[in-house]
Amino acid sequence: MFDAIQIDQLWKFYGDYAAVRDFTLSVPEDACCALIGRNGAGKTTLLRVLAGLSRFDRGTVRLFGEPPRKQTTRRQIGFLGHGIGVYEDLTARENLYFFARIAGLKTNSSLIDSSLERVGLARVSGMPVRQFSRGMHQRLALARAFLHSPKILVLDEPFTALDDHAIAALTELLHEARKAGATILISTHQLREALTIASHVALIENGRLRFSGERTPEMLEDPALLYRMNLE
Repeated sequence: MFDAIQIDQLWKFYGDYAAVRDFTLSVPEDACCALIGRNGAGKTTLLRVLAGLSRFDRGTVRLFGEPPRKQTTRRQIGFLGHGIGVYEDLTARENLYFFARIAGLKTNSSLIDSSLERVGLARVSGMPVRQFSRGMHQRLALARAFLHSPKILVLDEPFTALDDHAIAALTELLHEARKAGATILISTHQLREALTIASHVALIENGRLRFSGERTPEMLEDPALLYRMNLE
């Protein structure tokens, strides 16, 4: 097994402010790493760099040995960010057809139907997205992220606005993705949900890596343990 995600001495500046500082992290292939940290710690910036959406200033980033902004690499990434990025005037079905074409997938109706069914949107597949609730938007964005069976999933706060049933469905999707060989990096404030899925944990504070390692049973029993160990 080799590292699917390799970040070495990464720096990302906004003006004079370093949002990510000398950050080094490796995530093994087929692993699920929970990236945790308080608001403003640098989680979203780091994930946007990994997804190829933001340039960085120093260091190196490799996904399966290739830079994230390389076109062939970006096609292997499934990304969910804060903006969600679905089209309000299209239906749920039309959104997925559109993203399928962008990803170079054949517009297969069974693939679209299956994707919507898995996130609980099959019954509203013909409804304009502008009529969706916040949670339904999030479900559609997740369906889009999983649509092309990416090798790497980069998910920023995926549990936001989801009810218990949708959280359980997402957890199952993530387990299925790992079984199919995907590597997952997930950022969230909902520690218990993330640690249930995670095989590894990385803790970021003020843009720096404070801890990384395998998720232990003790962390799952007490999700706040990492904060007490490393941030006090």
